[in-house]
Amino acid sequence: MNGKHRTIRRMARRAGFTLIEIMVVVVILGLLAALVVPRIGSQVDEAKRTMVRTQIKELEGALDMYRLNNGFYPSTQQGLDALVKAPTTSPVPKRYQEGGYIKSVPDDPWGNPYIYRNKNGRVQIVSTGPDGEEGGEGNDADITNDD
Repeated sequence: MNGKHRTIRRMARRAGFTLIEIMVVVVILGLLAALVVPRIGSQVDEAKRTMVRTQIKELEGALDMYRLNNGFYPSTQQGLDALVKAPTTSPVPKRYQEGGYIKSVPDDPWGNPYIYRNKNGRVQIVSTGPDGEEGGEGNDADITNDD
């Protein structure tokens, strides 16, 4: 019985991890995270930019349908909301599609509203990007249908 008792105590001592072993694992996990997280972050930004381009294309398609039905694009003042609900300000569309052209105007992936401009019949749709301000360079650059 005495020998069995010593063997059990010896096994119990060896069963756990030492503090040093746990610290080594934590350091290794930290190093791996430091290498992987920045790469994932850049992929998320690129995915958001791709989503913006897709949303802008969809808005352009709805604007083209609006123009085909009415002969003109909504004014800058009417904005993209004219695709959801018939405008009541000039120019008022005479053949507005029942139910509108889209269900709702989306915000860009960063939560900012799209900017719409009608410059003499040439429409511009702008996402201000992650910084939420017009202009910017690099990752903060605007994304437009002119790109």
